[in-house]
Formats: sequence, structure tokens, C-alpha cells
Amino acid sequence: MSAVEAELREVVAAVTPRLLALSEAEASRSPAPGKWSPKQVIGHLVDSASNNHQRFVRAQFTDDLVFPGYEQGAWVTAQRYETAPWTELVGLWRHFNLHLARVIEAAPASARQKPRPRHNLHELAWTPLPQDQPATLEYFMRDYVAHLRHHVAQILLPA
Repeated sequence: MSAVEAELREVVAAVTPRLLALSEAEASRSPAPGKWSPKQVIGHLVDSASNNHQRFVRAQFTDDLVFPGYEQGAWVTAQRYETAPWTELVGLWRHFNLHLARVIEAAPASARQKPRPRHNLHELAWTPLPQDQPATLEYFMRDYVAHLRHHVAQILLPA
């Protein structure tokens, strides 16, 4: 079991009951004008899981870490997460991340730790990595979990 996979599983297990404790009204409420509601944040995390699922699998068969980005706000709007039932969104988020944990666990260490001089993690990663520094898939996987933690904290620990 990789440390990244274990951390992702732990976060999902710890956070799921806390998310499900939010009422439909609480999950639908935006904290401020122009800010996403918890439903939209979880929807964004589903989109992140979806995009990173492909990236994590594809990276095992390439010599670089160059991937397409996506318009996060447009994706959230297009999928109308704000009208989805909260329990369904949390379930989708949970199951997708448990699947990603399996993908991470299945990735050979040689693929996860291989330095890749060519990448676009300066554009895609939550914590950007300078373009002139080699990147690893493991870095990108860890960054994914950090991004997930950040957004979950926005929901559960509002300022």
C-alpha cells in the first residue's frame, strides 16, 4: 500500500460521515456571493477525480506528464451540481475517490517515482511545480490529495 493511497482512503473514510451530516439546505447554501456551495465544491472534486483518474492511468504509459486542463467553473455550471441530491453527490465523490485509491495503489513504484523532465504541472497542479524541475507522478498524486483536503476543509471548516 502506498502512502498516498492510504492517505486518500483515510481522508474519504473520515470525511464522508461529516459531509453526510450536512442537511440538503446546508449543502445548497453558498457561503458568499460568487462562492461555491458545498454541493458545487463536491461536484468540482468529482470533476477533479474524473480528470485525474485518466491522468494517473495514462501517466503510467508515457514519458511525460503533460495533460489537458479543463474549465472548472464551466464544468460545475454545466453539470448543475447545485440541483443534485446531496447524498448522491457525496456517494459519487466517495466511490470515485476509493477507485482512485485503487488506481494509485496499482501504479508501480517505477511509474510513480520516475522523474519526468517534460510536464505541465506548473499549470495543472494545485501546488504548481516549476516547469524547469522534473516532476513525478507521485508528486501529482500527492498534490491531488492536498487539493481534495483543501476543498473539504472549505466545506467543513468555514472561515
